Amino acid sequence: MVLSFTSFMSQTIYACTLLFVLENASGYASFRPLGMSRSATRSRGVASRRIVKVAATRESSSVDNENLSLDDNDQKQWWQTIKLEGDSLAKETRPDFPILFTNCPSDDEKSSKPLIYLDSAATSQKPNFVTDAILNYYQTSNSNVHRGAHYLSREATAQYEKARDAIANLVNSHSRNEIVFTSGATEAINLVASTYGRANIQSGDEIIISELEHHSNIVPWQILAEEKGAILRFVPVDPTNGCLDMKAFQSLLNPNTKIVSLQHVSNVLGCINPIHDIVQLTRSSASKDCKILLDACQSVPHMKVNVQQLGVDFLAASGHKMCGPTGIGFLWGKEDILNSMPPYMGGGEMIDEVYTTHSTFAKAPARFEAGTPAIAQSVGLGAAIQYLNDIGGMERIEKYEHELADYLLRRMTEVEGIQVLGPPVGTPRGATVSFVCDKVHASDLGTFLDMEGVAIRAGHHCCQPLHRSLGYSHSARASLYFYNTKEEIDRFIEVLEDTIKFLGGIGTSDLDDDDEDDFVPFI
Repeated sequence: MVLSFTSFMSQTIYACTLLFVLENASGYASFRPLGMSRSATRSRGVASRRIVKVAATRESSSVDNENLSLDDNDQKQWWQTIKLEGDSLAKETRPDFPILFTNCPSDDEKSSKPLIYLDSAATSQKPNFVTDAILNYYQTSNSNVHRGAHYLSREATAQYEKARDAIANLVNSHSRNEIVFTSGATEAINLVASTYGRANIQSGDEIIISELEHHSNIVPWQILAEEKGAILRFVPVDPTNGCLDMKAFQSLLNPNTKIVSLQHVSNVLGCINPIHDIVQLTRSSASKDCKILLDACQSVPHMKVNVQQLGVDFLAASGHKMCGPTGIGFLWGKEDILNSMPPYMGGGEMIDEVYTTHSTFAKAPARFEAGTPAIAQSVGLGAAIQYLNDIGGMERIEKYEHELADYLLRRMTEVEGIQVLGPPVGTPRGATVSFVCDKVHASDLGTFLDMEGVAIRAGHHCCQPLHRSLGYSHSARASLYFYNTKEEIDRFIEVLEDTIKFLGGIGTSDLDDDDEDDFVPFI
């Protein structure tokens, strides 16, 4: 059994194990503690930061970001001659994100590496405009919202409801009453499953989701199906194009289909699902009462989303992936459907009248916003939307990110020893590229890239069924946003190639599910 270094470090029993590194003809050897297999020792010893030759080897092979290497004939590589047309967006906005200028501690503790943040699919960074808006709210307007007669309450309510209007305009909602504040997309999906689902799903009804889904769009439906005796069906991935298998989806639809809940853009594969086709097929083949929910966490921050054009019934999104704070998101739902649904939680704000014998409830959105809401977070989300509009709007962001994604994918496909997951070059996709390496474990890649200041994500990305269907337990993921640059991608590729060259010759990869369950990232 071969475990990754990251898995090893998480086990405290080995924390006190003394690893002796001896130099041999090939450059490395590790002392094997009693009871540890040779292969496990090899992986742990290799990946350990105690290997003093790691820094020297990687530094000698690295190339300065400002002096890109040329071949023997001084002919530039194709990627050295490319200029992205939309790169002015990154240049204009990067000064708004102080964290992007972070210097990460280096191995030798005497120098540092500039941060290259390629993990925006997990959470985006926040501009000064957003953090200033949150601070200003607390310093000048902090109060509880609604029903307060005094100035601060009126001002807090105005800012809170202004954020609702900003979301409604962003997704082109029919009415501001269709926007429900939630703690994030996870709560939004659970809200629909727990209210509409429990009120309408019966034994024998069918719910369609897919293998692509984030766990937050799987587990709530599993709970509902088990509770109601419903049937949960999964649309597979089409192995020929790394996208949703639309023929399989069509074959699953039938008059018993009561809910279809799918991602808009995959947080692993980056594929963009054909929502218009999905809606058309569902309306023609499923139950006439079938409702469609769209998980738009990876689309709303990156492209223009118009709920009226999409034709779905519900849409869930999170604020922290679109420059907003954590702990806030929203559910969009058609107003008549929302008003037909029972409350999600009971308490203040969501009531109409309360008697000792019974209670009546407010209409949406108040019906689903019990208790004191996340006011400051909502203000921050509203500011994030204003910021996105002020820098040129979603059209400009989408156009530049398509350039970035295409460039990243093209460069990734030229890296020896990795398998890129998802749609091939030339297929429209989100700015997310996940990959696996036959010789290096994803967590070891993440660890060694971090040593060079490059932040990617390693794990199952809350998509275990998807990884199992692809034959892997984990993958590494680089995800972009409008503040990323071509130069950052070039540096990432450079460090990635160096890391694979170094670790690949030693072998730290064992993608056996049972072995790798020791390391379970959250996203």
